[in-house]
Amino acid sequence: MEDLTLFIENINQKVVLLPEELEVLLSEFKIRKVKKRQFIVQPEFVNKHRTYVLQGAFRAYVVDEKGSEHTIQFAIEDWWIADYNSYVYQTPATMFIVALEDSVILQIGYEAEQKLKSSAYNFEKLFRLMAEKSAAFYSRRIIAMLTQNAEERYNDFLEKFPKVAQRLPQYALASYLNMTTEFLSKIRNEKVKKKS
Repeated sequence: MEDLTLFIENINQKVVLLPEELEVLLSEFKIRKVKKRQFIVQPEFVNKHRTYVLQGAFRAYVVDEKGSEHTIQFAIEDWWIADYNSYVYQTPATMFIVALEDSVILQIGYEAEQKLKSSAYNFEKLFRLMAEKSAAFYSRRIIAMLTQNAEERYNDFLEKFPKVAQRLPQYALASYLNMTTEFLSKIRNEKVKKKS
């Protein structure tokens, strides 16, 4: 049996559930093991689950008409991930979400989430707060892309997510920061030179 302590703490940071509410919530989440390079969401298929990462790492990305990949989101332990547009509207996904490491996830289905939200205020509040945090994160990300240069974006990412940066393949981080891997290498090398 997987240790759900982190997950329960994640929930409790948003809303304090009664013991029976927590039991109901946990019963709706299914544990799944995912191998490295395995996809949990692919374009043209509806994203039917909201995913919480118990262990491992994921990358969500889109591919443009030239075949270039653009990383939208990462998720490591204690983070949530989905193609939210597909999940919320139950329409075909536009993103790929792939495991960067062997991982263990918790997933709740769209219908189960809707049922929970209509059954109790605390569940509605929980998922609303998750949606608000997600919207705020994407807003900050868009603003950073529009107002910061590449080095500022990299430094900002390192400051906010130092543990994540160490676990990501360089191509994925470069894609997320909207730069080439060569340019990211150059920024990293300059940082190393400044320290020595």
